Amino acid sequence: MGRVSQAQAQENRERIVDTASRLFREQGTHVSVADLMKAAGLTHGGFYKRFDSKEALIDEATTHAFDELAERWTVTLERHAGREEAARQALIDAYLSVEHRDNAADGCPVAGLAADMARGTGERESYRAYAEGVRGFVDRLAADNDGDAEGITRLCTMLGALVLARATKDFPLSEEILATARAALAASD
Repeated sequence: MGRVSQAQAQENRERIVDTASRLFREQGTHVSVADLMKAAGLTHGGFYKRFDSKEALIDEATTHAFDELAERWTVTLERHAGREEAARQALIDAYLSVEHRDNAADGCPVAGLAADMARGTGERESYRAYAEGVRGFVDRLAADNDGDAEGITRLCTMLGALVLARATKDFPLSEEILATARAALAASD
């Protein structure tokens, strides 16, 4: 089989990072390289041509996931041009939706990666990217006049509600958790 072009190699690398980002949010970083490459539609042997280690991929996939989150926020802000509070409420509503609950792979990296990040140390790039991503999310959730405390409270409420809703998704309680958290956050504004 012939060598792939540099453009194809870059496309394959991006596909691996995107696939890893989704799988790690959905299943955790314990996903095997073989399963990850299969999901990306590539051979297992090609992994080490593109990455030094699985940890290097985790680092890059974590950054990628938070870049996606930032892009969603930018799109939401543009949709609500000049109305930051409306944009923030739209973000909260989308975050605490049944669709987000049921789609962890495309969901929030704060929720999807929290357990894996809690087991590690801050020495790797993925932990720095995670902490910076959380900081950015807190900043987006904080209104100009209420600062970090309100942003942290909103994020903790949203994250806790999402995790509990996912854990109880086969029961009516799940949707009740989402609705109650949305109402509480709306009432706190």
